[in-house]
Amino acid sequence: MAEERRISAGEIRRTIATSLGAAFGFVIGLLWSNVVLFGISTAGINLSPTGAGVGNWGNWAYFVVTAVVITLVMVVLIVVVGRWGGKD
Repeated sequence: MAEERRISAGEIRRTIATSLGAAFGFVIGLLWSNVVLFGISTAGINLSPTGAGVGNWGNWAYFVVTAVVITLVMVVLIVVVGRWGGKD
């Protein structure tokens, strides 16, 4: 007969930490995707079929700073959650 396997609290914590780390990484990726697309739009390169939404460089710079701050916060959260998940 197969032995019954119990799930430990450490295993659950590691799984949650891995999932949260991936989610935070996904948020960072989406954010930087928007930064790049807004920069391209601001440079006057039309990526949309409607041709709408050329911004200005000040707004783009603000967007970059916001993305950097959010990236740093997400990286810190990934490290914290990773350490929490690594506890046995």
